Amino acid sequence: MQTSTPTLRHWQVQALSQYFKSVPKDFLVTATPGAGKTTFALTLASTLMARRAIDRIVVVVPTDHLRKQWADAAHRAGIALDPTLTNATGPVPASVSGYVTTYAQVASHPMLHRARATAKRTLVILDEVHHAGDGLTWGEAVQVAFAEAQRRLCLTGTPFRTKAGERIPFVSYATDADEMVSVADYSYGYAQALADNVVRPVVFAAYSGTSRWMNSAGEVISASLSESGSRKREDTAWRTALNPEGKWIPHVIAAADQRLSDLRSSAVPDAAALMLATDQETARVYALLVKKVTGHKAVIVVSDDPASSKRIASFNSSNDRWIVAVRQVSEGVDIARLAVCVWTTSYRTPLFFAQAVGRVVRARNAAEAATVFLPAVRPLLALAAQMETERNQAVRIPAQARLDDTLIERIATEPGAPAFTALDSEAEFAHVMQGGRAHTAQPTGPSDADEDFLGLPGLLDAQDTARVLAARDAKIRKSARYDIDVAGSGSDWRDVDMLRKEVAGLVRTWAARSEQTPAMVHVELRKAVPGPPSAAAPAAVLAGRRDYLLARVG
Repeated sequence: MQTSTPTLRHWQVQALSQYFKSVPKDFLVTATPGAGKTTFALTLASTLMARRAIDRIVVVVPTDHLRKQWADAAHRAGIALDPTLTNATGPVPASVSGYVTTYAQVASHPMLHRARATAKRTLVILDEVHHAGDGLTWGEAVQVAFAEAQRRLCLTGTPFRTKAGERIPFVSYATDADEMVSVADYSYGYAQALADNVVRPVVFAAYSGTSRWMNSAGEVISASLSESGSRKREDTAWRTALNPEGKWIPHVIAAADQRLSDLRSSAVPDAAALMLATDQETARVYALLVKKVTGHKAVIVVSDDPASSKRIASFNSSNDRWIVAVRQVSEGVDIARLAVCVWTTSYRTPLFFAQAVGRVVRARNAAEAATVFLPAVRPLLALAAQMETERNQAVRIPAQARLDDTLIERIATEPGAPAFTALDSEAEFAHVMQGGRAHTAQPTGPSDADEDFLGLPGLLDAQDTARVLAARDAKIRKSARYDIDVAGSGSDWRDVDMLRKEVAGLVRTWAARSEQTPAMVHVELRKAVPGPPSAAAPAAVLAGRRDYLLARVG
């Protein structure tokens, strides 16, 4: 096997030195995404095997895609790990030094993994160990499976907090009020990595704009993303902006694609953009919008697609510009050419934010900067402001929580309908956030030099960058290249609103005459004129339902 010896970064050398001072049974490393935790772990494993301190390596990861990624990295380090070993296989083949599995597989058969980890002197590497707290079952399974292993190395991208009764196995804690805060044996935060040029600097480009929606009472409401008022109003404005049928999403895609072109023409010829979607259906529509706005086809990866690993690997080695993902490219996935992230998801937890931003901060040379385009809503702006000043603080992991739980819940007002109806949205550049400070600017127009150097860090300050982006934003609005009718209805939102109100009134009238409830009439209406619920139906469907009801009412 042909191997390559990596040149270790200063922090990795320090962490190895600290480990071998005592050679502990358990060791927790907290290192910011992109810092090189995998390289550190495999160097440690290789050293322990060379010293005959261990005979086997077991790596536990959150997702199937990471199994192959770890196995490939191990292969380059001269270690043979099997990423395909299943629970049904039985013993570990003698031809490999170990295997890569997932937390879910361990949870489904902990005693099998216990037998494998005790058959030989084993180093267990628990990647993104906070996943052992995703549910009590996973944590208990990890405890059962690896309590008797020779050594354990825990890795995570950020410190975390858990409840006292939900402690993650093999992690040391300090008490803080009623919570337990993880205590790392070695920590390497974003600020340190930025100073060492291990990660790229990040610029957050915040976009505001006006969202319009209709509530369950039939009232049309307009609100700015950045000045929406109450939490409920802000959430609704945010979700309306994320609706692909509005103008906010294609506008921001156009801005992000221009930024991507800046990077490709100056510092990173193969730079790529990651667009985050909340669910699979929306991801597919976002990919369609990317093609319509930019002319470039987007690769789509979702968490439950068996081919997602191949898609990611193919994208990584290609020159494709855009990848649209639902969770799959959020943690541990290494696509070094990602330099732009478009935050078009309703996820808002500090942990997910750190993981997702971590996908675009992996540095390859000094002439790279990362840009994250995001809605100008308070939860995200607060996380962006903390990126450099507080990234080393612990984040909370909700009890029994998965990433799906961070979605904003919908409330049905008729069978299958949401509590509000997104009508339209417009985007407007708000400010650039860098180093925890917001920088605004008027669109006075960039100079040629500004345009040339926008892709390079340090040549334009944050204020200059804000001015350039503001000027480009004005050009995008004038060009109307983002004004795309996704639904194909061609109707103004006001026309749709009037139709919807007319249908709602006729539903109430017919319900009273026929002695039915409005919900029963809605069910009848959807059978007679098929399509989405009236609260989300296009003009053509609404017109058909209006005519149907008019014929009944007389």
